[in-house]
Amino acid sequence: MPSKYIRFILISGLVILLDQVSKALVLRYMPLHDSIEIIPGFFNLSHVRNPGGAFGFMAQHASLLRHFIFLGAALFALGMILYFYHQTPPARVWFGAALAMIFGGAVGNLIDRLRFGEVVDFLDVYLGFTHLPHWPTFNIADSGVTVGVIIFLLHILFKKVPF
Repeated sequence: MPSKYIRFILISGLVILLDQVSKALVLRYMPLHDSIEIIPGFFNLSHVRNPGGAFGFMAQHASLLRHFIFLGAALFALGMILYFYHQTPPARVWFGAALAMIFGGAVGNLIDRLRFGEVVDFLDVYLGFTHLPHWPTFNIADSGVTVGVIIFLLHILFKKVPF
């Protein structure tokens, strides 16, 4: 197996492992809706569930509709990521890493959707001012997707090539 694919498996696998282990710890040791202040006015661990997508997208829609839409979207996205990764030259290490992080994050949240019908979130970053909006609680999988997308966009913008 070429090292390009081993790198993909290692990066995406690490995101999935960190995501699922952290969620298992939250599920075991934090009751739902419990919150632990870590950095006052900035960061809490808060056990919440998100039945919707990013920022609660579609959270109010019927459970079955949400389930099939998110499952279909995730499977389509995972297939596209694998296709693009296969097309990516081995020398584009950062671009490949970005795709692997996005893939790992998508799989991490997909596991939750299949197990619970919703995603376990627990990283709660905010500014301690009551008049500012509170950033939505997220998880390691979301972080993998976000970092991957940032690297992806930087690569596209500054390399000026699609792969």
